[in-house]
Amino acid sequence: MTFEVTILGSNSALPAHGRHPTAQVLNHNEKLFLLDCGEGTQIQLSSYHIRRSKINHIFISHLHGDHYYGLIGLLTSYHLLRRTEPLHLFCPKGLSDILQLNFKYSDTRLIYELIVHEIESSVHQLIYENEHITVHTIPMRHRIPCCGFLFREKKRDRRILPEKLEAFGIPVADIHALKEGKDLVIDGKLIPNSALTTDPPAVRSYAFCSDTLYTEELTSQIKGADLLYHEATFMEESSERAALTYHSTTLQAAAIARKAAVKKLMIGHFSAKYEDLNLVLREAQTVFADTMLAVEGSTVRIGDGIQQ
Repeated sequence: MTFEVTILGSNSALPAHGRHPTAQVLNHNEKLFLLDCGEGTQIQLSSYHIRRSKINHIFISHLHGDHYYGLIGLLTSYHLLRRTEPLHLFCPKGLSDILQLNFKYSDTRLIYELIVHEIESSVHQLIYENEHITVHTIPMRHRIPCCGFLFREKKRDRRILPEKLEAFGIPVADIHALKEGKDLVIDGKLIPNSALTTDPPAVRSYAFCSDTLYTEELTSQIKGADLLYHEATFMEESSERAALTYHSTTLQAAAIARKAAVKKLMIGHFSAKYEDLNLVLREAQTVFADTMLAVEGSTVRIGDGIQQ
């Protein structure tokens, strides 16, 4: 089952050095979720051949422009392209007012249904689920209400061994019980579930931690995540600037990854002051070795050893 994230934008407030403001596309089981929508997002979608029509859910972390200024253009493009599918927007309170004001003065009446789900950024809660995955908010500490998003797979059924079913003469009616992990009794003989099935794939998770001061409070919510994206706007030399602007440093992001025992850390939201990101990467790796950069155009598989 596909579980991967493609980086569309990795810079902070200013586009610089060929990098764009924050945006990512998460693909789970061929369902696409857009995480933040900085300026130029729809151009990046085209550049990396991602079909915008497959995006039915958009998650906005907070209302600083570098995280949503691309949204009005994207929503308008959907209108011009005659979208018919409903579009779900998960966002902090206020974004709906911003959109409606723009649509009012541009005399835009969307031909598709835009369903806005206002989220409470200060609490960790379930905001979306389908049959395969759940999405919870992760409260951040930023200058305005802000949250991240935790995507976690639901536990899957045990995998049936067809050849064992035939060998033991297991009736089709018992397959559901086997998938749930139950043992069977056939003709008075106990047949353990382990003889007929194998373990399901491990549950995988992706934590998207947007703009935030260093806060250990989130570690319990992202514990053991297969992949953690955490902003690292500044190197440690600019820690005072990071605190002033409610952002994190490379070493702070790495410390969160270590304390949460995640499998891999991806850092992004880079300040425009850094052209050479290798310096940023190496500093983070002094605390958490399994760290990578959020590189625009790269697609990172989540779980299964995590490959780029």
